[in-house]
Amino acid sequence: MVDRGLEYLVSEYQTRTPTKYTTDSWKPFAKALTAAAEAAGDTSTTPSDVADAKTALMSAAAGLKAADEGTFQTITNNTFWNDTSGNPIYSQGGGVFKFGDTYYWYGVHYTGAELYRANPTRKYDGNVSFVSIPVYSSKDLVNWKFENRVATRSTKINNGATLGQAGWVGRLGVSYNENTGKYVLATQAYVGGGHGVLLLQGDSPTDTFDYGYFQTQITNSPTTGTGDQTVFTDDNGKDYLIFSNREGRGRAFVSRFRESDSLRVEPAVQIGQNSSGREGNAMFKLDGTYYHAASDLHGWNSSVAHVLESTSGNIQGSYTGEYTLAGTEMDYSHVTQTGFFVTVKGTKQNTVIFAGDRWADFAWNGIGYNQWMPVTKTGARPQFHSVSQWQFNATTGEWRVGPANNYILNPDIQADRIIVSSVRGWRNLSGSVTNVNGGVNGSRFALQVSNSGGVEQRIESVPAGTYTLSLHARGSAGQVVITGANGSQRSLGIPSSSGWAKRELTGFDLPGGAATVTVRASGSGGVTVDQLSLVKTSAGTPAPPGRYEAETAPAQCRGTIDSDQAGYSGSGFCNGDPAVGAFAEFTVNSATARTATLGIRFAHGATTGSRSANLVINGATTGALSFESTGAWTTWTTKTVTVSLNAGSNTIRLDPTTATGLPNVDYLDVGATAS
Repeated sequence: MVDRGLEYLVSEYQTRTPTKYTTDSWKPFAKALTAAAEAAGDTSTTPSDVADAKTALMSAAAGLKAADEGTFQTITNNTFWNDTSGNPIYSQGGGVFKFGDTYYWYGVHYTGAELYRANPTRKYDGNVSFVSIPVYSSKDLVNWKFENRVATRSTKINNGATLGQAGWVGRLGVSYNENTGKYVLATQAYVGGGHGVLLLQGDSPTDTFDYGYFQTQITNSPTTGTGDQTVFTDDNGKDYLIFSNREGRGRAFVSRFRESDSLRVEPAVQIGQNSSGREGNAMFKLDGTYYHAASDLHGWNSSVAHVLESTSGNIQGSYTGEYTLAGTEMDYSHVTQTGFFVTVKGTKQNTVIFAGDRWADFAWNGIGYNQWMPVTKTGARPQFHSVSQWQFNATTGEWRVGPANNYILNPDIQADRIIVSSVRGWRNLSGSVTNVNGGVNGSRFALQVSNSGGVEQRIESVPAGTYTLSLHARGSAGQVVITGANGSQRSLGIPSSSGWAKRELTGFDLPGGAATVTVRASGSGGVTVDQLSLVKTSAGTPAPPGRYEAETAPAQCRGTIDSDQAGYSGSGFCNGDPAVGAFAEFTVNSATARTATLGIRFAHGATTGSRSANLVINGATTGALSFESTGAWTTWTTKTVTVSLNAGSNTIRLDPTTATGLPNVDYLDVGATAS
């Protein structure tokens, strides 16, 4: 038989160049590509042969390892994204899935997306008419090429209907079935008066998909259809539907797709319940643990992310009760709700991308539909990083804050979505505080402080450097004060103004550590501010070669990353829990096997007794360390020790042996080969 999908995959993978990959990974790929090309050209091959050839080719392609360490690409949030041809990316309520060595992004194009992008200064409630399901491809998760519309309004579905006749299409994902060689798309749909999961299938990731099945009821769910849903593929290739029940949405479920063809959703297993209901149900896996995340149930509005964490290696096993994903509290997940997750297993670290939905039925909630933020795990639980700009290396899995990142959270006062007297991310100090309708440049909300009142936001950590503070203001006079970790202050006066005017304070220095932004009204009149920004303008001093900061992934801290004791390097330090086993761990790369000198910078402010720890190198205890008192928590010193390192990746763990735990750990310096 001739399979267009196999022909497409062979043609696509024949563009790969061997010099870009390691020899060990190229050999099995080249062998699989040759076999797939032969199968594609043989009209006598069976459907099973085609499926086997596809699976072998994709598996080998997934195993390709880059010969270099890749490059950092910039992700900028709070803007509308374009594809590599400069056209708008219209992709909502979908997911990113890696097939072979390529990421594919599927989502829905709605009419409202076009309207809101053209004029994001008003609401577009109800404009969710289905246009198509586009697919984009990328190697680096930043630059996206438009490939095809895998389904359109004319796509035929059950009972002679078309997708254009469906009352609702959305919340979708795609999986690959090894037995059929088909790519199966699962989406919510309301068809012919019935709610259900619509299953379409194609022969390649970018094929035009055809009707497979429409399943109205999933066994063990109390309702037809699903509340919200995403598709999750585990490390072993098994595919699952992650969803809530449609009415009430109080129960979280995990269901497998039928292994034979992925055209049925098998009986659901309930993993959690919340009587208030949840939406935006999605799953990610990090360091062997499954995490189910969802948002509050209130119509696409932003919220914190609520997490259920697996307690075993079974995705359909037991889970903890809900807890809030750390880092989503100050600005309600960067003014989004959970959309989907992408786990990147890099050569140096694993990073999860939180792909947040910001569309709220196109209801005037900020610029940009897709807001992507990194999630890492440096302690016992994952940590969300609310950044407006960041840089990501899809090869190594490393990320870093972007040069234009705004360190103020909820700067556009969009998180609350209703009028409140305590604005999310800002602490009331005195007087009257509220968000008001009518922000600058047509935005929906702004922050108003009156009656000599004030608000402040404590930023957990900023790197040392030179900064610019800016905002737009109108109304009565006021003042903005920025306070650094060392207590230094700079003030920006806000003169009264009948209309919006931009105010800016430039060229001031901040030390590394916490910073506080305070907004005050000068008198009884109200000062209204919007679009606050704190951006680093200097390049800063790069870390010395061989330095590994305790607060930077892939370092792990069984405790908290703090910035309340001056004198540390970078943006914080590891404050370990007071417990045996509350370790700090660093991942160190060495070009060769060698003996090296380690420098451990620490502070131990307790005046009595030292703190002891085992030094564990690559899982083996190599010695004991004693961290003496430094006299104050702001007094830092360095302890040196000589160790043997392997060529490649090494783990260096400081493992406390008493209930007092570790001292505060700032960084690890790995010196040159010891003499």
